[in-house]
Amino acid sequence: AQITLAVYRRGAELAAGGGIIVADTKIELGFDDDGLLRLADEVLTPDSSRFWPADAWQPGRSQPSFDKQYVRDWLTSPESGWDRYGQEPPPPLPAHVVERTRSTYIEAYERITGLRWH
Repeated sequence: AQITLAVYRRGAELAAGGGIIVADTKIELGFDDDGLLRLADEVLTPDSSRFWPADAWQPGRSQPSFDKQYVRDWLTSPESGWDRYGQEPPPPLPAHVVERTRSTYIEAYERITGLRWH
């Protein structure tokens, strides 16, 4: 638990410098064959975390976010036509969903790192 909290705190500190709140994140750890603790997956990305813009945060409300929620919302909307409880795989994402998600991820990257995406 200590290492998980340390990773979260450091990530939250870096994100706060860019005006982003790390609302939550997933950190997967495991031991290798030699008994060494290893990070087992991505960490502190828009795919594994919920990032909120600090300047727009309001208690008790749904928050704007820099994460994959827009994709989830589209997939479960009538526009997608997908039944997530059915047997069919999800449909391909349309260009407007891909572009909005890409823009959101780039904004998160630029805010957190202070660097321009090329």
